[in-house]
Amino acid sequence: MTRPRVHARFPDGLSPYWRRTTSGSAFLQIRASGLLLGNHRASSQDYTNAQIDDYQALLRQDFPWRPPLRLSIRARFSHNSGHLTGTTGFGFWNHPLRLARPRSLALPQALWFFYAGPDSDMPLAMNQPGWGWKASTIDTRTGRFLAHAPLFALTSPLLRVPRLCRSLWPSVQKAAAIAEKLVPASMAEWHVYTIDWQRARVCFYLDGRLLLESDHAPAGPLGLVIWIDNQFLQFAPWGRIRWGLVQKKEAQWLEIDWLAVE
Repeated sequence: MTRPRVHARFPDGLSPYWRRTTSGSAFLQIRASGLLLGNHRASSQDYTNAQIDDYQALLRQDFPWRPPLRLSIRARFSHNSGHLTGTTGFGFWNHPLRLARPRSLALPQALWFFYAGPDSDMPLAMNQPGWGWKASTIDTRTGRFLAHAPLFALTSPLLRVPRLCRSLWPSVQKAAAIAEKLVPASMAEWHVYTIDWQRARVCFYLDGRLLLESDHAPAGPLGLVIWIDNQFLQFAPWGRIRWGLVQKKEAQWLEIDWLAVE
């Protein structure tokens, strides 16, 4: 089977390979410096999302990407961390909550550069904040996580106690292969972001320098997604979940100069 490759220089245009999505006040634009995905002033009453991906028309088992491969993207944002709201990022995932036809649910797998604004709170990794611009990976389809899932569910009320949470959560984090690290760079400046996805590990690089290494990597198949929206998610390990939309009083955007998967 021929392995897929993607090379795109977005100032040259957006090829038919990409599935485009715009909802609410979102926009996609091609300009001299690259592809602009953005939101005009977004309402907290309407979901606003600008996105390109390569999986929307596919069944999950037919998503195109498996290791080994390397994704590199040169990108910048309109605002820095803390001023950018909603969520945005790029990388690979399995689209676990699929509401469009064919509807299907799956345990999450992802390896990506992911940003959640200060309205969000998703403390998945110990000693890492629940929001911000991060290199991040998760795989809840590991054998260890599936074997221990009933036990994790039974003990989840104990996670409400901070001392017990600090004691118990590392086991959950390891079983779900969760690894995260804040990106120590301005989001508003051009940087090259790289994900080196191998069968037994995944490494994240910023401008060629190692940022995060995990000794586990999802097996795939996964789809490639680039997006910016106005949603937030607050999640607690013991089961509290709150989702909503944020208002944007000015335009916010993500710009991609070029992208390569090989």
